[in-house]
Amino acid sequence: MASADQAHPSPEEICAQIHEQTLQACRVARAAAGIVAEGIATGVPSLLNGVREREKELDTLDRVIDQGVTSIITRVSEEQARELLACMKFIIDLERVGDLLLNCSNRAATVGSRIDLQDIRDLTLMSSRLEKMLGDVHDAFSQRDLNRALAVLRSDAELDRLRNLIFLRHLESHDSVQRQESFHVLFMTQSLERAGDHAKNLAEEVCHLVSGHSVRHVLRTYDKPVEQMFIDDLRRRQKSG
Repeated sequence: MASADQAHPSPEEICAQIHEQTLQACRVARAAAGIVAEGIATGVPSLLNGVREREKELDTLDRVIDQGVTSIITRVSEEQARELLACMKFIIDLERVGDLLLNCSNRAATVGSRIDLQDIRDLTLMSSRLEKMLGDVHDAFSQRDLNRALAVLRSDAELDRLRNLIFLRHLESHDSVQRQESFHVLFMTQSLERAGDHAKNLAEEVCHLVSGHSVRHVLRTYDKPVEQMFIDDLRRRQKSG
């Protein structure tokens, strides 16, 4: 009987496994962002080889989680199904983050140290911010921490600001300044900004999973800043508890 139980894990065990696989995907994506940051900062293309391995790992986790959720979704409770759907949404966004980071790393390896120092600084800062966002996403999902999720939403605005600075620097017309590798720099910038958007999506999913409300829906309904909305929600929970 024991061997039969081991061969056929319970729905609860499968759900726990999928949850851990999702957290592993967060860690893999975060590691990839860290490699990009270090590779851009040092100008050593060989450091970026690790991004491809992380991207492959995310692809594998995507397939495993998809198969796991599909096999178990009809045999779990409503609460467990909600968790599984969140895992599905997570891996879809994280797999896309891996693709974007791979694109960025390939371009970084191509240009090497030929880009301007200010571009190196800003791209490194964008990558580091993204690494922190993905770490906060991991913790927010693992601990059901709304504050961590809100930190990701706030950090996304900083990525947008850095993206705009780089674009303005390269697209404004200054005849006395010739910038090298603008094409690659702009695409790297766009990839990092879009990866940040996916991290923001994940933070919003955590907010919905914890509070039961869509961030966009509540903002449209109550016209409140996202931070104030969740502060009010926490206060209500504390009073009811």
